[in-house]
Amino acid sequence: MTETPTGTKRNWLSRLIHRPPVIPVVRLQGVIAAEQRPGRLNIATVEPLLAKAFTIRSAPAVAIVINSPGGSPVQSRLISKRIRDLASEHNKPVLVFVEDAAASGGYFIAVAGDEIFVDPSSIVGSVGVIMATFGFVGAIDKLGIERRVHTAGRNKSTLDPFLPEKAEDVERIKHFELDIHQVFIDHVKAGRRGRLKADDDTLFTGEWWTGLRGVELGLVDAIGDLHTVLRQRFGPEVVLKPIAPKRPFFALPRLGFSAQGMVEEVTTSFEDRAWWARIGL
Repeated sequence: MTETPTGTKRNWLSRLIHRPPVIPVVRLQGVIAAEQRPGRLNIATVEPLLAKAFTIRSAPAVAIVINSPGGSPVQSRLISKRIRDLASEHNKPVLVFVEDAAASGGYFIAVAGDEIFVDPSSIVGSVGVIMATFGFVGAIDKLGIERRVHTAGRNKSTLDPFLPEKAEDVERIKHFELDIHQVFIDHVKAGRRGRLKADDDTLFTGEWWTGLRGVELGLVDAIGDLHTVLRQRFGPEVVLKPIAPKRPFFALPRLGFSAQGMVEEVTTSFEDRAWWARIGL
């Protein structure tokens, strides 16, 4: 039987009216740092992706996938704040999905979600602050090297690895870390208000937990993965729309190499491994 033009128009309108919901998905993966390098998360690289995701007017929610061992507390806070600002501006709920880890700064960002879902074996938490350096005083003494430092300001050489550690420097650094730690604690308490299920002495020691334990502690909401949760919430026909950085149309593979480029690449790799190694990954 031949379909009439009227029937065709009716079917077209029906499909238009019943279009499946589209959920923008922003993936945040890597170490959080201000430097502009591939694999780094910072407000400069993340903000355009977030803005694009939240401006999809028909989207009933925005999904954010996090896989980060942490990094810069400043960049973590800027990203988290931007997520909440956009969520309020566009009146859209934010669903966060943790993969391998949302630790330290990664968890700081995750708290921006209205709900946080994890894998049972995800790593979450690590609400603390760390500052690490090395001391080479004994080494340069053995090599017969004399260190010469001239400063204006008696505390300008704090943490100089070639000078003996000073008690007053350690005390000042501890105060510095405690200030940042309190910002982190306040952020978690505000974002997880009414859902935390343990006291400060348990939650805010810098310890990290599995996703299962995170649910018990109230650090996250439930076990669940991106596809399953979104299909349960928005129907089996839900469309996931990845929001990723644009690649230049005329971008070509980089040929050759430079000594500086190789050093930077190796250094970045070591830095990344150090961050992931802190949480056993």
